[in-house]
Amino acid sequence: MNEELLNLLRKVLNAAAELEEIEGEVVVSFVDDERIHELNREYRGIDRPTDVLSFAMTEQGEDEVEIFVDEEDQEMPTMLGDIIISIPRAKEQAEEYGHSFEREMGFLTAHGFLHLIGYDHGTEEEEKEMFGRQEEILNRVGLVRE
Repeated sequence: MNEELLNLLRKVLNAAAELEEIEGEVVVSFVDDERIHELNREYRGIDRPTDVLSFAMTEQGEDEVEIFVDEEDQEMPTMLGDIIISIPRAKEQAEEYGHSFEREMGFLTAHGFLHLIGYDHGTEEEEKEMFGRQEEILNRVGLVRE
């Protein structure tokens, strides 16, 4: 992963956090289709690769211990969660949609971030809101539709 792309993705995350008026840390991992397929199967019960997965720290799954954070401990930044992106899938989708790899990576990063903070696209209304936010984030960092 080149430094220029990593800096762009940092800008996407910062723009998203600013737009949503939220502070916190996010871990972004880049994997291949095989690894994201394993994660998708293990955590979502979906036996196929996907483009991006988000694991919010605020969500508690079955058999998981609840994590308590002392709100007054200002030294500990808020951990929002993990975003995992499939590089091969991002390359395929960029080609399929006719835009740059950078825009696709920015889109997936923004998409993953919004999932971390509670956005979803299960209904038409939710999808419209979430995808509108994604476009606003991408426009803020100059990743406009070509």
